[in-house]
Amino acid sequence: MSYEKRVGEIAYFLPTMRNGEEALSLTMSVCPYCYRVLPAIIVEREGKVYIRRYCPEHGLVEEVYYGDSEFYKRVARFWDEGRGSRHIYTPVRGPCPFNCGLCGMHKQHSALINLVVTNRCDLSCWYCFFYAEAAGYVYEPTLSQIRDMIRSVKKQGVTIAVQMTGGEPLLRDDLIEIVKLLRDEGVKHIQLNTNGLKIAEKFTKNPDEAVEYAKTLRISGLNTVYLSFDGVTPRTNWKNHWEVPYIFEVFRRAGITSVVLVPTVIKGVNTHEVGAIVRFAAKHIDIVRSVNFQPVSLTGLMKRHEREKYRITIPELAKLIEEQTDGEISREAWFPVNASVVFSRFIEGFSGEYKFEMANHPICGVGTYVYVDKSEGKIKLIPITKFIDVEGLLEYLNEKWRDLLSGGSRVLAGIKLLYSIRKFIDQEKAPREFDVFKILLNIILKRSYDALGELHYKLLFIGQMHFMDLYNYDIQRVQRCNIHYTVPDGRLIPFCAFNIFDDVYRDKIQREYGGEITKPTPKYLRNRKQLESSEIYKKAYEGIVELAAKT
Repeated sequence: MSYEKRVGEIAYFLPTMRNGEEALSLTMSVCPYCYRVLPAIIVEREGKVYIRRYCPEHGLVEEVYYGDSEFYKRVARFWDEGRGSRHIYTPVRGPCPFNCGLCGMHKQHSALINLVVTNRCDLSCWYCFFYAEAAGYVYEPTLSQIRDMIRSVKKQGVTIAVQMTGGEPLLRDDLIEIVKLLRDEGVKHIQLNTNGLKIAEKFTKNPDEAVEYAKTLRISGLNTVYLSFDGVTPRTNWKNHWEVPYIFEVFRRAGITSVVLVPTVIKGVNTHEVGAIVRFAAKHIDIVRSVNFQPVSLTGLMKRHEREKYRITIPELAKLIEEQTDGEISREAWFPVNASVVFSRFIEGFSGEYKFEMANHPICGVGTYVYVDKSEGKIKLIPITKFIDVEGLLEYLNEKWRDLLSGGSRVLAGIKLLYSIRKFIDQEKAPREFDVFKILLNIILKRSYDALGELHYKLLFIGQMHFMDLYNYDIQRVQRCNIHYTVPDGRLIPFCAFNIFDDVYRDKIQREYGGEITKPTPKYLRNRKQLESSEIYKKAYEGIVELAAKT
């Protein structure tokens, strides 16, 4: 952006500025009421960050963008423009985000593909994006359509990770066939997004059948289960609190050891249990690889006071996790997802091979790795920032990775650089059985799925991903989105376009390719007394529910 244009756009917002405010950046947004594309300004006020735009029809629209301005400034330093999609699916015929996708304006290739296999669900959560009965039609792509969609994704020429999502994917009788199809099409990582209720239901009726079903999913190619989990008590997690212990039991017997717990975080509803959720994951680290917190996206039209009641942003959640883990996971332990770009560039320079990167907008999400120490009979959480100077390492690699492109032997230059990163690792503070340098060296030299898996299986990843809604919408963010939905017409549509502008994308597309509801989806019914009475249930939450009660 030219200096003159920047000054002009800031001047446009001067009449809206308040005393004590600081302009942080400019972007584009939309009016939440009429979808008009509007210039927007990001401002700091009283320690928080807001996004503001002015609609000629609906007036001034402002929303909390980030709940802590210092946290915002720290993560916003990690900016990467991205290298764009490696295949253009849609010509540019209109403004972003109404021209998806992916078009030439998009800044990032796909990292995770969302494949909606059904919009049917056995629950009806008020904050969910969609399900069949609310939509009025059933959307379930055929195996042939799924194959065509995946082949469209492959045009980008990058490593493919696919998440089967919905609705509730376990309602599809042919889910195993879908997994096999994805594996046959070369998908390297297959993920199932589920509430898991069908697994638990099978187990209570016939444990062997449930285990065999889960084992068949794994053998067919399933890598990871993305499991809804909103809290450790019945009050916060009415969806599957009682069933999770039995789901875990099935997974252990079936050899499924890569589970991601996915809490939707709503202020005042389950924010008092975020620390207990992390402890619960650590307790079950034999099968749980990650917790991916998702601050709620407020769908539908809501008055401002209602939004303020439920809205929570990433830095506020980081503060709660710090408080509820007794300071073990501090706010300084978190880094934005796109901080990983420098590692991708380093490996690319070292190998001479194109590597996919996660050049998301820094506000989209943050994460940290935690070592779980149970050596003293209690769970101790040790973020890698306790024994790795992550900030220094990132700065060093950012300065040095280009040396691999400047001629000579890139392998020799790479090994020299690798050896020098030891200075950023304090092995004396690291867990004794955890050789950080050896693991990093193995990842860079082997550059394989298994090498990267070694890191994931030795640590617990704690992440946050805050999907947008109409009130905090930032077009710069959606242009850098790398979570894309694949649809039957061959397009790839960013998450925060697909679900937010549902009448433009999700509902319109799924209605076109969907069918009539012939019978309603049976809603899940549980026998609480039976589920609560077993040792499996009691042991799963032992020590965790008591912890939640203290916060």
